[in-house]
Amino acid sequence: MKKSNKEKLSEQKTNVMRLLEQAKIPYKNYCYADTDAVKGGDVAKAMGQKPEQVFKTLVTIGKSGQHYVFVIPVNCELNLKKAAKAVGDKSVEMIKQKELLPLTGYVHGGCSPIGMKKPFPTVINSTAENFDTIIFSAGKIGYQVELAPQDLKRLVPFTFSDVTN
Repeated sequence: MKKSNKEKLSEQKTNVMRLLEQAKIPYKNYCYADTDAVKGGDVAKAMGQKPEQVFKTLVTIGKSGQHYVFVIPVNCELNLKKAAKAVGDKSVEMIKQKELLPLTGYVHGGCSPIGMKKPFPTVINSTAENFDTIIFSAGKIGYQVELAPQDLKRLVPFTFSDVTN
């Protein structure tokens, strides 16, 4: 029996999924590649999930020149003052979109805290502590993974902090 495009898409593995499997970390994957969802809220809706539990990965640069990663709910905005305080830098600002791929290996909309070219100090918004699992990009547009924050910590050292408006 021939597989549908949707079945073929949902069976694709991303590097993030491979890294999770190598580390023997249990996860659930989602594929919404057959939808036109781009914005975080639309992605959560396409997956049938609560936007508070679906997170986006943002990359910033501090006044010090250090890059930082912030993982926040898709329905929130990063508070740059809180973010700077959380990482102990004078200030932070979003990196330019064209800098994302060379810096992290990921494209805008497909950035994951797992598997970046280099490890960066990472902060996950404290609301993640309200959930047994969180959902975030699997490193490719159209793919998400769901896992427990404590399992994520086995691959990506991070701290929790309130960094949203």
